[in-house]
Amino acid sequence: MRLFEAAGRHLSFKAAAEDLNITPSAISHGVQTLEVWLGVELFVRGNRSLALTEAGAVYLPQVQAALELLARATETVPGRKPTGRLAVSVPPTFGMRWLLPRLRRFNKRHPRIEVTVDTSQRRVEFSRDGIDVAIRMGRGEWTGLHATCLVRERLVPVCTPALAASIRSVDDLRRATLLHVTRAGEDWAAWSGLAGIDLSATTGGLRFDTIQMALEAAVAGIGVALGRLPLVEQDFAANRLVPVLGPPLVCATGYWLVMQRETMMRPEVSAFRRWIDSELKEADEGGRTETAPAWPRVPGGREVRLISPRAR
Repeated sequence: MRLFEAAGRHLSFKAAAEDLNITPSAISHGVQTLEVWLGVELFVRGNRSLALTEAGAVYLPQVQAALELLARATETVPGRKPTGRLAVSVPPTFGMRWLLPRLRRFNKRHPRIEVTVDTSQRRVEFSRDGIDVAIRMGRGEWTGLHATCLVRERLVPVCTPALAASIRSVDDLRRATLLHVTRAGEDWAAWSGLAGIDLSATTGGLRFDTIQMALEAAVAGIGVALGRLPLVEQDFAANRLVPVLGPPLVCATGYWLVMQRETMMRPEVSAFRRWIDSELKEADEGGRTETAPAWPRVPGGREVRLISPRAR
């Protein structure tokens, strides 16, 4: 049933095999065994396609619900011993720019916890996909899940120091090459709205499907990207990028730690929650200098500050 569920979710034996870390042949044989046992075909198999039959379409959501129920029941067994494993789902850019540089400290503090990081951008089903916690950008609207705001996203145009010398006004920004992120919920339109600046007449620019690509293009001197704190803090510290037309503006989205309520008290999850909170508090304290301005507060009372390159 687990093999059938994965194949039905992906409509691909190959993708299901990658998901479960087994061979496509094993998926195919497992599904065939289930079909023989049921006495009904669950898939219509084409040369390069896979589709659910009417019976398969009726069966799939019921199997998914049953597997989810089993997974949740397992998570809530009283006194369950620690597994020593933690699976974290994280957006690629946040994972590369914020989590990865700090992960060594988590490993040093908790050497017996084996961490798996998943950076795929698909929507995860926690228990069914074996994911313990997820870091997500959004507004905290995940029904049925426990979500804690880690830090609000703050937006400010960024570019190389050389290019920044030519951008002293809004008109200079309009003439510059703007680097857009097509999949970001908050981009130039959001920043211009918060700043009270009209960029509607701006033409041209380049578009990328990831924040990482847009920031790398900015580092290469191609144009001006929309910097997102805390993702660009290391670029500021290394002077690869500098802010222009600041200060950073707090937008509606933020990074949230999301999980099922049933897993909140698992030892590995609790350890990760405490660690990531301590990392964010340390970053906040690192930005508290005489010259560092204070920014609006995140829900829950955490003070968000721009970490000055000089403070590093």
